Amino acid sequence: MNRRIVWALGLAAAALVVGSAWAGSATQAADDLISRILQAPPAPSAPPPRPAVKPATAPLPVVMGARIGEHADSTRFVVEVSDPVTLRAFTLANPNRVVLDMPAVQWHLGDPPRPSGNGAISAYRYGQFRSGNSRFVIDLNRPVAVTTPKVIPPTGGYGYRFVIDLTPASQEEFNRTAGWPDDLRAREAAAEQLASLPPSALPPAEKRVIVIDPGHGGIDAGTSGVNGLLEKDLVLDEALRLGRELARRDNYTVHLTRDTDVYIPLTERTRIARSWHADLFISLHADSNPDPNVSGLSIYTLSEKGSDREAAALARKENQSDVIAGVDLGGGNASVAPILIDLAQRDTMNRSSRFAQGAVGMLTRTTDILPRQPHRAAAFVVLKAPDVPAVLIELGYLSNTGDAGRMNTVRWRNGVAGAIAGAVDRYFGPTTGAANP
Repeated sequence: MNRRIVWALGLAAAALVVGSAWAGSATQAADDLISRILQAPPAPSAPPPRPAVKPATAPLPVVMGARIGEHADSTRFVVEVSDPVTLRAFTLANPNRVVLDMPAVQWHLGDPPRPSGNGAISAYRYGQFRSGNSRFVIDLNRPVAVTTPKVIPPTGGYGYRFVIDLTPASQEEFNRTAGWPDDLRAREAAAEQLASLPPSALPPAEKRVIVIDPGHGGIDAGTSGVNGLLEKDLVLDEALRLGRELARRDNYTVHLTRDTDVYIPLTERTRIARSWHADLFISLHADSNPDPNVSGLSIYTLSEKGSDREAAALARKENQSDVIAGVDLGGGNASVAPILIDLAQRDTMNRSSRFAQGAVGMLTRTTDILPRQPHRAAAFVVLKAPDVPAVLIELGYLSNTGDAGRMNTVRWRNGVAGAIAGAVDRYFGPTTGAANP
């Protein structure tokens, strides 16, 4: 269960490799071999499997490979693991996905297989979802029925292989069984409730509370740069630097929504900010654009309409993070999209805009700024807390060679962290009433 993450100086970000795959297929011979093994009776002399519960000091199981077999009447997905793990499969609708959930693992897949797109699988991702919890999330071209994972013990140089078959089903049949298992739903409900609880010891009233939100994380890598830099890694590192910069001052208490490579659902990020009674919420991201010439930092504040089509498209993309990570958007999570913005929130939106305008001026001295309208508006889920001024900073375009190169340097990251901290000082400074009730 994820808990609120409190800022601590010097805490290093844990690295976790996360991957995606889109096109290609596996060999028929290997799939036939697995089918024969599954159909064969167990060998009477086979040694008993090793216990699933390992000592606390033992290394995590390693996911060593994955394979896709596409056939006319089914699609097979095979996961190879070094040690036995508890792996279960379930489906999620709107959009249709299959989730393979397991305890925490290490990822060493090398060059993962890519679906051709002709079978049931259109794409998949893998990585950490919660602390102590890893998963594959498989996007589907069509509704399927999912078999219970079958386990093949180590043989022929392979580790433990988990085999899942996807067979055609109607959308009605798919919807009937889709949804998180009850225990997982209860765990997530408890995590959301915990994020909503006020901390046991709030900071002194004279200190401003700043909550920094590194976007994406864990199974959701975000944008992948032209130089291989992942958005989730960039924004986590920048959040840690900004946190250290603000912590050097005596007038702020700083918290991060995450300080490791873990995924946190979008609405939970805003709940964390509200539970800390945040005076300012700063969400960090990095953008991409089909045009590789587009570059520069931009800052977004909340608007249901959006400042232009590009801003609206970016909000739709960022608001899909929960889909990417395999969050159940049905039932209690249906509020991911529609949080009503009423007149009582207008003052909060105005304060957010004041911070954004000042921050653009500070950051212009440090980095390239998007030439056209660097302060923009869009309906980002993470900006919708009704009582917390909030901004989302797109640090630059990972699709642009110049931006991606600069964002990969220590000098740039330190400079931008210092400029954002300076904008925070200006916002709460005695010469402006922007932050005062």
